[in-house]
Amino acid sequence: MTQYIYLASPMRLPKGSFGSKSVSPKKPNVFKNELDFTHLYFENNYDSKLKRRFSYSPHFSFNHQVAAYSNHIPLKYEIKGTAEEEKCLTILYFYLEEAIQASGIVEYFTCLSSKEELSISKKRNIRWKDIKDPYDLVLEDREFWEITL
Repeated sequence: MTQYIYLASPMRLPKGSFGSKSVSPKKPNVFKNELDFTHLYFENNYDSKLKRRFSYSPHFSFNHQVAAYSNHIPLKYEIKGTAEEEKCLTILYFYLEEAIQASGIVEYFTCLSSKEELSISKKRNIRWKDIKDPYDLVLEDREFWEITL
């Protein structure tokens, strides 16, 4: 099954691709290796056809939400320590840091696909200053954090 990372905030969250680095600026889709291509794509919760926001999970209390997916972000107890894993967790770390600095609070949730409505396995309130390392962001399936500045 696919694992998703979900974030919610009282303020709009950036969408798009973060972390992909092309080798050649003249050829934007040419990558030197797999690590250059490794990135996170954050998709927001706005349905352009219906012209309204939807919620990725009923557990969120904020309207502005994004979802990201990567095979390289592990669940707790599945950490491999690869360069791709570290890069994706670092991208997530800096994305979260920027979101928290802008809004003061972010809800952070991960779960396997189609499990978004199941009960939360663990819920925590975290202060951003207590997150020292990108690997501190590795959660269990259906773990939910409220991270405050």
